[in-house]
Order: sequence, then structure tokens, then C-alpha cells
Amino acid sequence: MTNLSIVIPAYNEEKGIEVIARRVLAIEPALKKVGVNGLELIVVDDGSRDLTAEIAQSIQGVRLIRHPKNKGYGGALKTGFANAKGDLIGFLDADGTYPPEYFPQLCVEAMKGADLVIGSRMAGEKSQMPMTRRIGNFFFANLLTLVGRQRVTDSASGQRVFKREALERMLPLPNGLNLTPVQSARALHENMKIVEVPIPYSERVGRSKLSIFRDGRIFLQSILWTVMMYNPVRILGLIGLVGMAITATALLALVAARLSGQTTLGAWGIAGIFVAAISGILGVSLYALGVLFNRLVKMFNRRAAPRQGMFGGLIFRESPDRYFGWMGIVSFLAGFVIGIFSLVMGFNGWDIARQWLYLLGSAMLILIGVQLLISWILIRVLDEVSQREELTKLDLGQ
Repeated sequence: MTNLSIVIPAYNEEKGIEVIARRVLAIEPALKKVGVNGLELIVVDDGSRDLTAEIAQSIQGVRLIRHPKNKGYGGALKTGFANAKGDLIGFLDADGTYPPEYFPQLCVEAMKGADLVIGSRMAGEKSQMPMTRRIGNFFFANLLTLVGRQRVTDSASGQRVFKREALERMLPLPNGLNLTPVQSARALHENMKIVEVPIPYSERVGRSKLSIFRDGRIFLQSILWTVMMYNPVRILGLIGLVGMAITATALLALVAARLSGQTTLGAWGIAGIFVAAISGILGVSLYALGVLFNRLVKMFNRRAAPRQGMFGGLIFRESPDRYFGWMGIVSFLAGFVIGIFSLVMGFNGWDIARQWLYLLGSAMLILIGVQLLISWILIRVLDEVSQREELTKLDLGQ
């Protein structure tokens, strides 16, 4: 027997709470048709200063939970989750923007095996979402798709259904409006099965509590920070690759200029070379740091191996850190040879205007080589510690 608990967080929603609550209660026959035998509706009044709680309490079939003080959207939802009794847990907003009539479709996907089912406003045909919010949702969904390597069309949808046993794997969740993008990011990196169902989106009843700029910044920070908790190399590595790309572009431009007969650099050319050198060193360092952090995340994640990696096997079948050792040695030796060569040529009459570029390249290659070697050593140590820990567990029969 499958039961569904639906949580509605409500803060000063006296204009819309009765309508949405009655719409939710009215879907019980449709739920039974798809195999959901019981419906529990929980309204969490999040410290409202109007008649929201009184109206909700007057509706038969509503289970009201009250917060003495406002804890935030996520805080209200988490209270509802903790008190829910159903095998499936769903939620939607109290403002009438989401259609509770689509819960049966979401439940069908959950009963087919999905851990998290998201009602996608971006995939639905009838949407009254304001353009600014649509643009924001498009940006955040594509950002999560980029860093998570799985297509998501609506990372912040406020209508969802998930399995009760999946909740623990998605914790901790924040108390603010950013609960939904964080839940999406955690579910994705926990290798949970996510399914999206297209839903329509209506104009809300009452005044919106969402601030485009403040909450947009929080959403961005939350997604990136959550990804950093699971797959740091996806963020640090992408930044690192940008730095290395800048260096490669500058090097190609320098070679092209030399082949065209240009032997001097102006002020902008010199500035570009210095920026390229710094970008190259930082790029390699950030990428190596991301790989190292990934090892630490994997070691301390006791539940299951999180989804990790930079390219998902599209470019490298094995993690590139396996080659850090010999790459570091080659880079260090190349830098050392170039440095010795430039110093010798300097003692034999080379002008500093010609010598500085070789010395700069030498320093960059030596620093990159040292960084790669240090990272390789640390990663090998972490791998050894992790393997010993696993063998110890096997020997002890844990």
C-alpha cells in the first residue's frame, strides 16, 4: 500500500491557502486510480501574522503544524518532511502557482523507480512565469546540467515528489528558498534517479516573497557550494581549464607573432604574457586541488561513492591524476633546462629584453612541475590510506 504526504509551507498566505488546500484534497480519487491509496495533507504555518493558520485549521482533512517564529521556506518544508507519514512525500507552494492535479503523474514516476520527481515549469506548455524568473530558472538549470552532467530543465521547481527513504541521502537541506536547487544538486550527485514531468505554471495569488537579485545570488552560491561538497574538480577544474586555455592562447599568439617576423613586444604584449603565466600556474594548481579534494570527498562519504569526475569519461578513460607524476617531472626538467639555457646565454651577451621571456617560461614550468609532483604524492598517499581502510574493514568483517 502506497501513501502520499503532501506538505504545503505557508507564510502569510490567507488569500490562497484555502483554495490550494481544497484542490490538493480533491485529487485523492485520482491518486487511488494510479495506486496511491492514502493522502495526508500537512500545512506548516511558518509564523504567519495573518489568518493563514486559522483558515487551514478550519479545513477538514488538513493537518496543521505551526511555527511560533518564521523559519523560512526550507525550514517549514523540513518540519513537514519530519512529520510526514507517507511512503512518498510531495510538496508545493501555497500561492496557487503549481497544479496539485499533476501529483498523480509525479507519483506514477516515483512508483516506477524514480527517487525524485520534479514538476518542470520550463518543460510545460502553459506557463505564466514572469520573464525575469524564466531567464533565471533557465540559467540555474543549465548551470546544474553543466556541473552535474545530467540534463535538468527546472532546478528550483516547488512541486516535487520523492521517496521517504531518499530523504536522508539529500540532507542537509537549507532553511531558505534555496532548498529546491540544493535538493536537486544533492540528488544528482548522490546518483539518485531524477525524472521531470512537465507541468503548467500559474500566476501566484498575493505578493511574491522571492527577490530576484538576493535570492538569485543565494541560489547560485548554493548550487556551486553543493557541487563543491561532492565533486570539487567540476568547479575548480573548469576554472583551471579556463586559466590553462588563456595560457595556451597567449603561447599560440606569441608563436604566430614570431613566425610573422615580429621580435619585440609592446606594453600590452608584456602584460598579456604575465597574465598568461599567472593563469597557467593557477589553472594547473586549481585543477590539481580539485582532484585532491575529490579524493577527500570520496574518503569521507560513508554512504556511497558520489558522482564525481571532470568529463564523465568523454576525454579521459582514467583520471588524469594518474599522469601527474611524470607530467610534473617533465615540466620541472623542461623549466630547469630552459632556465639554465637562458642564464648561460645571458652571461654570453644576451640582452635582458630577450632573456626575461625565457626566464619567465622557466619559472612557470618549474612551478607547475612542483605543483603536479606534490599533488601526485598527496593523491597516492590518500589512495593508500583509503585502500588500507577498506582492507581493514574486510578483515574485521564489517
